[in-house]
Amino acid sequence: MKGLSVHQLQFIFGLLGNIISFMVFLAPVPTFWTIYKKKTSEGFHCIPYVVALMSAMLLLYYAVLKTNAYLLISINSFGCVIEVIYIALYFYYAPRKQKIFTLKLLMIFNLGSYGVMVGGTMLLFHGNKRTDAVGWICAAFNLAVFASPLSIMKRVIKTKSVEYMPFSLSFFLTLSATMWFFYGFFIKDLFIALPNIVGFLLGMIQMIMYMIYKDRKGNNFEGKEEKLEEGGDQSLSKVKNQRETKEINMGETNNNA
Repeated sequence: MKGLSVHQLQFIFGLLGNIISFMVFLAPVPTFWTIYKKKTSEGFHCIPYVVALMSAMLLLYYAVLKTNAYLLISINSFGCVIEVIYIALYFYYAPRKQKIFTLKLLMIFNLGSYGVMVGGTMLLFHGNKRTDAVGWICAAFNLAVFASPLSIMKRVIKTKSVEYMPFSLSFFLTLSATMWFFYGFFIKDLFIALPNIVGFLLGMIQMIMYMIYKDRKGNNFEGKEEKLEEGGDQSLSKVKNQRETKEINMGETNNNA
């Protein structure tokens, strides 16, 4: 990096951030291929895509208010488009109950909350104050998004299984946070840099946890119960019976020891 100007470093990290974020945005493609083949999105959740769309919309609005933020505009424009496609596919194949739930989320977050935020900042703030206000909103929202994997990390510790925390996704999210942190650092933008510090730290913790628990068989029954709770009582009963059988066998082993 020696000899590179600040503007060159801004462009390099912004470009790398775009490339990696592009890959992260495309990560759900196998999920939607499965939905397409099964012709149903039952068993999957729309919340990650609604939240991702909201995040991209907020950052796009923030980028438009800033000057020379074309690298933020490019990736978040793509993010908005791809998340809308994901949500449309999910909605098309979703059962009626999930369709209603998805519509409610979109109305509350992506129309209601976003509309209030845009209208409020347009009316209450002007110039740099408006940009700063939107920046703080984006930072707070992205901090909440980065903190969302804490529930998955809790499940990993409890079940001693990394089934629901793939290493590749944790790695690319950590890498993305690193690139965007340096981009925010070099353009002196606290609202970009700050959330990505948290994203980097949580990503590193996830990868460390993966290395600790990857070779442990663990107890996956709890996770399977949650995953199958929409699949009917028969499937749930089967998982519970398997757990009870395992516990009986473990008890017999201990008694024979």
